[in-house]
Amino acid sequence: MQLTFQSVSKTFSHRLGKDAVAALENIDLSIASGEFVAILGPSGCGKSTLLEIVAGLQAPTSGEVLLGGEPVHSPHPRVSVVFQEDSTFPWRTVAENVAFGLEMRGVRKAERDDAVAHAIGLVGLRGFEGHYPHQLSGGMRQRVAIARTLVMNPAVLLMDEPFGALDEQTRFVIGEELLRIWDATRCTIFFVTHSLHEAVQLADRIVVLSARPGRIKNIFENRLSRPRLEAKDPQTYAVLMASLREAIGLTSAAFNPDDPRIKPARAAG
Repeated sequence: MQLTFQSVSKTFSHRLGKDAVAALENIDLSIASGEFVAILGPSGCGKSTLLEIVAGLQAPTSGEVLLGGEPVHSPHPRVSVVFQEDSTFPWRTVAENVAFGLEMRGVRKAERDDAVAHAIGLVGLRGFEGHYPHQLSGGMRQRVAIARTLVMNPAVLLMDEPFGALDEQTRFVIGEELLRIWDATRCTIFFVTHSLHEAVQLADRIVVLSARPGRIKNIFENRLSRPRLEAKDPQTYAVLMASLREAIGLTSAAFNPDDPRIKPARAAG
């Protein structure tokens, strides 16, 4: 399902008379159906706020978000969210956790069981259906959270730093699992991250936001072939990483917009 941002801005006002805080300003972006897009930017630039607007959890101050051509005013049944925090219910087994949303929708047990089994298989947790969260590693618990969203058959999957609490090796492994799932489902993924390596590993386009108020500073096309390992093409990988660091402001190295190996699809003037 296509996702479109039309001049989206968000300002937070204070009840105590303090100055208002502009979080986002004039976000214009179109994400094609089935596309995997990562959002990068400095802390406080409005990445999570943008995700919450898509999820219908916040309203923009101006502009609008369109999902399949229709404005988003509230949570949409075809949009699912995975947050960074462990969201599993400790008193429910893996299968019961994954089934929760379907239970809330009143889906019949036979249909629910089939959908849960399929989702658990997608995230590689077959054999752990009867385990409780305390019996699982952090990475496995996050797989449960992903399965709980996939079982709802989302057209758009919103992910807000979902692997942020995991170690680097586990993040990479689950990232590859996520790519496998995405290839199987072809849902649209909007992925917020602080990790440049994670963005390069996962996304086909990488959107860089400026410091607050968040504006689109650059959009990079990621043409590295998967799996995106630095050792496969160290020169191209290094050019992309250097370009992202420059866009975010982590380095003073000059970015060459004419480098044929990696060229921004769009750059702020």
